[in-house]
Amino acid sequence: MVNPVHLRTLIEAVTHKSFTTAAARLGYTASAVSQQMASLERDTGTVLFTRSARSIEPTPAALTMVRYARRVLTDIDALLAASAAAELGVDGKPVQELRLGIFPSLATYVLPRMLGSKDWDSLGVRLQLIVGEPAQTIQGLRSDGELDLALVFQVGPAGLSWPSSLNRQWIGDDHFRVVLPRSWGITDGAEVTAEQLADMPWIMHHPGFADATLISRLFSALNLHPRVVAYCDDFNASLHLAAAGLGAALVPDLAMEQAPEAVVVVDVPEIRLARSIFSLEPGDRSNPQARVFMDRLAVLLAEPRLSRPR
Repeated sequence: MVNPVHLRTLIEAVTHKSFTTAAARLGYTASAVSQQMASLERDTGTVLFTRSARSIEPTPAALTMVRYARRVLTDIDALLAASAAAELGVDGKPVQELRLGIFPSLATYVLPRMLGSKDWDSLGVRLQLIVGEPAQTIQGLRSDGELDLALVFQVGPAGLSWPSSLNRQWIGDDHFRVVLPRSWGITDGAEVTAEQLADMPWIMHHPGFADATLISRLFSALNLHPRVVAYCDDFNASLHLAAAGLGAALVPDLAMEQAPEAVVVVDVPEIRLARSIFSLEPGDRSNPQARVFMDRLAVLLAEPRLSRPR
């Protein structure tokens, strides 16, 4: 059987055409490298080097073996990394790493509940997180397996793309709410017409992005021409700006849990807008812990949302 250590040595020896240089790079003696290559030649029944008193020359067989050796060693490294990621939990059951990409408002809502649940440690999931916007986490799925699973959102049919090799699963809709400063004197939960908000100051999303374009078209269809006092894509900042009396804002449900007391949510029947939440997962590889996580996520999102403090 071929020794993987000998394959690594072969790559260095072929790359540098020198047993001495390969030895220096790997921490061996030149004699040890020569012995390893002789052993590899015996194991494979192949002449790998043409030797002279002062030099070596890799044979075509050696060059071919190096190409395949790189692939084999990459797979071995991946195997060792996956094995190292598997640990034992407090109950002695295996714990497997799940590399998760998730957008901020969903992370804020679900992760504290999930990680704080009494049975979390028994699920066998150890999270490695990237909290970022969908475009960022989708990139993580594209590049060399950086992520196992990404939870993303999309407002409308445009503005977000992903490779066809990714499997998509719809999770739910996150509805936008119309948030007003409490200082405006409108009762929390009141029904308000779009016409009543026509001349109000608004905190809007930055133009040029799909969600901002969709909101702009919706407002135009309602003959709403808001007086924009701020552009902001940070929902927490928008909530606090609204609380300070700056203007109205559209904020999704997931970002509303920690809304300040100085805002109210009103019902505007003409404004019905939601962002779709879904998961993306590479089709050519699957982490079993992704299913465990998704099952728990579905349970949490099905629970009634906690009321905002008044």
